[in-house]
Formats: sequence, structure tokens, C-alpha cells
Amino acid sequence: MGLDVEFCGEWHRASREQDLIIGREGDIRIDDNPYLHRRFLAISWAHELWWLANVGSQVCATVADSAGLVQAWLAPGASLPIVFGRTCVLFTAGPTTYELNLQNGDTPFVVTEISTTDAGETTIAPITLTESQRMLIVALAEPLLRRDGTSVTEIPSSRAAAQRLGWEMTRFHRKLDNVCDKLDKRGIKGLRGGAGQLAVNRRARLVEHAVTSRLVTESDLRLLDRPSSSSMVGV
Repeated sequence: MGLDVEFCGEWHRASREQDLIIGREGDIRIDDNPYLHRRFLAISWAHELWWLANVGSQVCATVADSAGLVQAWLAPGASLPIVFGRTCVLFTAGPTTYELNLQNGDTPFVVTEISTTDAGETTIAPITLTESQRMLIVALAEPLLRRDGTSVTEIPSSRAAAQRLGWEMTRFHRKLDNVCDKLDKRGIKGLRGGAGQLAVNRRARLVEHAVTSRLVTESDLRLLDRPSSSSMVGV
């Protein structure tokens, strides 16, 4: 019983008596990354539950169950209970994305499969993407999808992703805007532009959401092997 945190293949046990601090300095030292807070995440025990808190001031984290069925965006100052047996935490500082895996032996909850049988009831339709939209997300998420066990990856720049796809920058930015607008309308936070919303932050949030929600998976990497075609104009 208890809660364990895995980062880069190393496991750390959380204590009920003292917060487990994750950041540039702390019990779990992530990286010497100037974009990362010295104290970023804190894991604590309270009210018979484990809690994950964002104690930083700038960086957000994406938290999801291992099946990708439930996802939360943990903003600075926010906290949430760790209710699943296995939880994935993704966050990006500068160009680098980090992944933590939490294994909770004290959870009272279990994830059950949701039936997809059509019972004639109104349901929320899944997000659908055109092939070119999916290709864009996969190009940005490629390092994370190919991580092969590592917990540290870098999100490609817009120019690098466009070159990977064989697209012009204008086309890439247009499709990125379309994808982000589509997800924003479905309530996915952190994808709208504007003051203080840097391009790298929007790309990072898109990748974190797409990977943890299984919007794209490793099987979609095959799309990057297809030759670029100017006739593929769907958005």
C-alpha cells in the first residue's frame, strides 16, 4: 500500500507525514531546466486520500488515468485527489516535456470500461479529426509517442514539424489554428491564443492532451511515413 512515483525509471515512495516535492529542487529533482520551478508539484496525504498540488506559478500539468478516460488540467494553485490506481502526469517547461507515473495502492476507486453499445440515447460525440489534422498532431507528438520508456522529450518547433510533414509554414499554422479551435470548442483548456499564451505553450498543451486522452497513439506514427500530397487539403 502507499503511493509511488516513477520518473526516468526510478521509483520514489511518498510519505503520509511529509509532502513529496517535485521540481528543479526537491525530493524528486526533475532537471536543471531554468523554465521549471524549483518547487512545482507536491504530493500529500489528507482526508484519507493522496493529493497532487501545483505549487508553482507558471507551468501547468496534464493529469490523466492510465486508460486516458479521465483528464484534468492542473493550473498553478490547484490541487486534486489521486483517485486512480495508475495516473500519468505530463508537463512542459520550455521546449521539454516530462512524464511522471503514479502508482497508488490506497485508491478506493477502480476504472470500469464504458459500454459503447448504442442504446438510442443522446451522447457526446467523440472528437473527429481529418487526416491532415491528425498528421499535424502526430508530427508534434512524435518524440513523446516514440519515447521508449524515457520520461523526458522535446516538442518539435513549428518549423521542424512542418518540415517533417513537407508542408509550408502557412499551411501548418492554419491547420494548427483549426485543430486548437476545434478542441477549444469541446472545452479543452489552454489552446486559445492571446496575451501571455506563447506558441510553444499551445503546442505543448495540444500534445499533452492528445497523448493522455489517446486522441493519437503510437499506431498513428504510420501517417508520417506517407508522402506529402498537395491534394490533401482537408482541415
